[in-house]
Amino acid sequence: MNSIYFDNAATTQMRKEVVDRMTEVMRDVPGNPSSTHAFGRTAKGQIETARKRIAELFNASAGEIVFTSGGTEADNLVINSAVRDLGVTRIITSRIEHHAVLHAAEEVSTCHKIDLQFVNLKECGTPDEKHLEELLKASDAKTLVSLMHVNNEIGNMIDIKAIATLCKAHGALVHSDMVQSVGHYELDLQDIPVDFIAAAAHKFHGPKGVGFAFVRKNSGLKPLIFGGSQERGLRAGTEAVHNIVGLEEALNMSYKNLKEESAYVKGIKSYFAERLKKEIPNVKLNGNCSDSQKSTYTLLNVCLPIAEEKAVLLLFQLDMKGIACSKGSACQSGSIGGSHVLKEILSDEDFKKPSLRFSFSIYNTKEEVDYVVDVLKEYIESENILA
Repeated sequence: MNSIYFDNAATTQMRKEVVDRMTEVMRDVPGNPSSTHAFGRTAKGQIETARKRIAELFNASAGEIVFTSGGTEADNLVINSAVRDLGVTRIITSRIEHHAVLHAAEEVSTCHKIDLQFVNLKECGTPDEKHLEELLKASDAKTLVSLMHVNNEIGNMIDIKAIATLCKAHGALVHSDMVQSVGHYELDLQDIPVDFIAAAAHKFHGPKGVGFAFVRKNSGLKPLIFGGSQERGLRAGTEAVHNIVGLEEALNMSYKNLKEESAYVKGIKSYFAERLKKEIPNVKLNGNCSDSQKSTYTLLNVCLPIAEEKAVLLLFQLDMKGIACSKGSACQSGSIGGSHVLKEILSDEDFKKPSLRFSFSIYNTKEEVDYVVDVLKEYIESENILA
C-alpha cells in the first residue's frame, strides 16, 4: 500500500541532520544547564549558542528569544502576561485564529473582564484592515492585537508589516502567531514592528515539544511558569537542551536551503491544484489558495463537490488508501462542529461539503500528487456522489 503524508501543517518529518545533532547532544551533553560545574556550563553553552543563532536569523537580539514547549505555550505566555502585567484591557483578534490564541483570549476576557473584539473578515478570510483601523480608533484602552501571519487551515497570508505598522500608529501592542511561517519565510523583526511572535520547531522539520516566543526588548512581559530563573526569568524549568539544539539545527537548515526548497514545495502545491481542477469538476480552493501572493506555498484547502451525506467516510477511505491529510487543524481533531475557520468564510452550502487540507514538504513528490488525485476522482465517480 502507498503511504503518502500530506499533513505537514500538522507536523513535519524531522530532517536526518536534526536527529543526528540531537542524538549527539543527548549522548555527549548530560549536564543540567543551571549547574555551575563544567557539565552544566557545557549544556548552557549549547543553549546560548542556539539562542544567538536563532536571533540572528530574524535580526533580533539573543535576549529576545524565549524557549518554550511550542507555539501554544508561547501564545499563552504573551496573551496572559499582556493582560496581567502590561495593563492590556482590550484584545483585538479574528475568529479564524488558532485555538491557542482564541481560547486564551476568551479565557482572559472572562476572568479579567477584558474587552474582546473581532476584526471583520473579507470574503476570502483575510482581516479587513479598514475595520481594524476603526476598532483601533474607537477606544483609548491599552490594546493587544493578535493576528496570525499564515492561517494554519486555509493558508491565507496577511501583510504583517502593514498591519503591525497600523497597530503601532494607534499605540497597540502586536502579537502574531507565526507557527506556519517561521522556517518558511524570511522575517526581519527589526523591519516588522511586532512586539511578540510564537514559533514551533515541528513545523519546519524539527522536534516536537519545543518552540520559542520572540519578546521585544523591554516589553515588561513576565512569566507564566514559576520556579527557577531559566530563560532570563521568563520561563522556569530545566531546559530540554537536545530539543533546543534540534530547533536551531532545523531552523538553520530551513533558511540555508530556503530558496531551493520553497521553489520545490511551491511546485508541488501548484501541480496539485492544476490536477484537481482538471480531474474533478466543480472543485473549489478555499481562502486565498489560488493566489500565490496571498497564500502560503505549503498548504492547499480544497472543497470537494460531494454531497454531505456521502462524505462521512471520506477521510477514512483516504486513510485506507495510505493517504494522510486533514479536515482542519490537528489540534481540533476531536471537534464535532467542523472547522471554525471554514465556518466563517464558506457559504452554508459549501460548509456542508467536505473540505480537506493538504499540506506539503520537501519530502513529497508529484507522483504522490497523481496518486491522491486519482484516488479522489475514483472515489467520487465510483460512488456517484457529486453534490
